[in-house]
Amino acid sequence: MSSAELKLKLFREIDTLEKSKLEQVYGLFVNFINKENDTEEWNSLSNSQQSGLIDAIEEMSSSEGIDHKTIMDKYKKKYA
Repeated sequence: MSSAELKLKLFREIDTLEKSKLEQVYGLFVNFINKENDTEEWNSLSNSQQSGLIDAIEEMSSSEGIDHKTIMDKYKKKYA
């Protein structure tokens, strides 16, 4: 597959995403570009911290998590 074909395929996949998924892909993409081979920060985390992050990512991927805006709205109402 040529570079142009890959770019077109990526564009088509990205173009069909809902906003929340698009934001996740954007974050992954930017992180990939900025820290392609930087694993130092991840490796400095404890096994428990790494496991917690992996669990959180899996929950968000399966729509089990609560989005940031919902949490922020809840606590703004509670403490404002």
